Amino acid sequence: IDLKNPKTNRKNAGFSDEERAKMTELLESGFTDTFRYLYPDAVDEYSWWSYMGKARDRNVGWRIDYFITSKHLDKNIKDARIHQQIFGSDHCPVELDIDL
Repeated sequence: IDLKNPKTNRKNAGFSDEERAKMTELLESGFTDTFRYLYPDAVDEYSWWSYMGKARDRNVGWRIDYFITSKHLDKNIKDARIHQQIFGSDHCPVELDIDL
């Protein structure tokens, strides 16, 4: 759910089997993807879009900008946001609200 077209992007940089396995390994070693921690089923939440093919207009994107924290901080995570409405780059800002 973190990119629009997973089948056609399977071997592309950023979504290769090796990269996905390493991300899973990282998270399983004691880290948290803060956005997915709070919003495990949220769809169409992307932080990057290609400049080609009006991808952003059509929301054909990838969620490739993360805040990853130690699992010890899970109880401190208040919110995580993806600000798709803010333009200026092929990425949009992501935000983490955490109580430290």
